[in-house]
Amino acid sequence: MAARLVIAITSQDIGARVTTRRRVPGGFRDAVGVLEAWDDGVLKVRKRDGTLVVISEETLVAAKVVPAAPPRPGQR
Repeated sequence: MAARLVIAITSQDIGARVTTRRRVPGGFRDAVGVLEAWDDGVLKVRKRDGTLVVISEETLVAAKVVPAAPPRPGQR
């Protein structure tokens, strides 16, 4: 059975934690983090390490809202 790729987020999900998959030369890249913006066909996802990932909407192949990340050990 083949996997079905679905984009299940919209600009209404800004502020939510999301997982994304996008096409890049040679394959795909994933980014998980908080959707900070979605303007003019560009998504901005802030990863847990603080990195900002800028994704062109036309390269997006899959995305969905995911639950909050569990706390890291020792960070309660």
